[in-house]
Amino acid sequence: MKLVAIGRLKSGPERELFDRYAGRIRPALTVTELLPSKGSVQEQKRRDAGALLAACPENAFVVALDEGGKTHGSLQFATLLSRWQETGRPLHFLIGGAEGLDGSVIQRADAVISLGAMTWPHMLVRGMIAEQIFRAQAINSNHPYHKDTRPD
Repeated sequence: MKLVAIGRLKSGPERELFDRYAGRIRPALTVTELLPSKGSVQEQKRRDAGALLAACPENAFVVALDEGGKTHGSLQFATLLSRWQETGRPLHFLIGGAEGLDGSVIQRADAVISLGAMTWPHMLVRGMIAEQIFRAQAINSNHPYHKDTRPD
């Protein structure tokens, strides 16, 4: 699995959060960081889209993280992750820059997901998706990390 993101994650709490969960994911979650583009908002999004898509092989199963995507509970996400992995295609999660993803990325994506209706800093999203991937793997392997104890 690969995470392809615009921007570089510097040392600090966001990096520590990401490293904590990414280090537990098997097979490893690799990261490709791309420099953010300059120019008008539309130009940035267009250039960032080109870089994001160029980082994915043609046969990649692309999951775009976008506020307009579908939200899933952790159990649903675990099921989806398992299905995506069963395709045998390399799984790539894409995180855009500060201006979000260009429509071309959304069109290319095999799945578009949101981590909720709130807007999250792009650097924090890395830790959040790494934790959810780890949680999904724990759910799928019946590991006790995920506690499904909400009352009915």
